[in-house]
Amino acid sequence: MDCIFCSIVAGDIPCMKVYEDEHTLVFMDIARDVDGHLVAIPKKHVKSLLDCDSETLHHLMDTVQKVSRHLTGHCGYEGVNLLNASEEAAQQSVPHFHIHIIPRKDGDGVEAWPVFTGAKEDVQAVWEWIAMEKNA
Repeated sequence: MDCIFCSIVAGDIPCMKVYEDEHTLVFMDIARDVDGHLVAIPKKHVKSLLDCDSETLHHLMDTVQKVSRHLTGHCGYEGVNLLNASEEAAQQSVPHFHIHIIPRKDGDGVEAWPVFTGAKEDVQAVWEWIAMEKNA
């Protein structure tokens, strides 16, 4: 398998580790787009949220929360944005499940929320189409 994140986990590619435990790794994103931009990954190869088992997801989310609390409790940040793209249609660029942690300060000028062009369908019709059994 040719996965850049698996190569980072294996130590074949260096990274700036921020946090690591038995199941997860968090490292600096080197894109230099936002100060403090982190990437959190499971050490186990999983392509996306959609095929992630619940135990791996649980470990990753615990780590994301721990690191986010560190950023806001000890590093002077006031909040975080969490970003994930699952599958190519959602613009996932690395086929290894990952969550971007973007540390935020009030007034930092970072626009981390996507700009949407507007819904094309009636919200009631979409709800009827996607509502799960229990909620219908």
